[in-house]
Amino acid sequence: MIARHVGLLIALLSLPFGLRADEPAKPGDSRYEIRADHDPNGIGKFYMGREIAHVMGFGPGGQGAEWLERAVREKEEKLTLLIKSLDLKPGMVVADIGAGSGVISVLMAEKILPDGKVLAVDVQQEMLDRLRDNTKKLKITNVEPVKGTQKTTALKPRSVDLAIMVDVYHELEFPYEMLLDISKSLKPGGRIAFVEYRKEDPDVPIKLVHKMMEEQVKKEASLPEFGLKWTKTIGVLPWQHIVLFEKQPKPDR
Repeated sequence: MIARHVGLLIALLSLPFGLRADEPAKPGDSRYEIRADHDPNGIGKFYMGREIAHVMGFGPGGQGAEWLERAVREKEEKLTLLIKSLDLKPGMVVADIGAGSGVISVLMAEKILPDGKVLAVDVQQEMLDRLRDNTKKLKITNVEPVKGTQKTTALKPRSVDLAIMVDVYHELEFPYEMLLDISKSLKPGGRIAFVEYRKEDPDVPIKLVHKMMEEQVKKEASLPEFGLKWTKTIGVLPWQHIVLFEKQPKPDR
């Protein structure tokens, strides 16, 4: 069933997915550093020593969209294995951050039936409109589009069992603000999954600034105000690692 959805959705897509900047970087923000000397594939804005990557947009002639919609994506990235690794259960509320046109949202939706739902968050209304059209064509009723901003998800506090970002986090222009917001949306014991191309592996054929080391993910996600604890890193995918954190309950006072 998942394989069928992959094929159908790739055929339907005509736009890329992912969060895109809706406001410029602010050099005065003390959490971030602006450098003139930087990777041309990055935006020149650094957070905790890491340069933030340019968002993959539609691109000239649709090159970006073609990359995201490529027919060999299942072979290269094993999306079915990614979904299996998330340990999804019926009734879960899952937030797909940077959902775009809904490739990952659709694949997760079936696994959390009958009562679960996917909150598909994106900042671009045209993406959410496209996602809505795609799910309608596929007769999927448990994916809910959510309009976020570059700093907020618009998710309710303590409402989410699992938040997932697939090749998205490294492109967030405001990673601190977004991760703080996501962490607040998690239920106690809820999880967040960072799916990122492995920077440790030089054989992963992705531009360097679009990769992240496991230790860098841990460094950024482990700030105490997030209340997140690393639980495990899953390394079964060909190019990516799945770095999982769990929301810790607030200590009794």
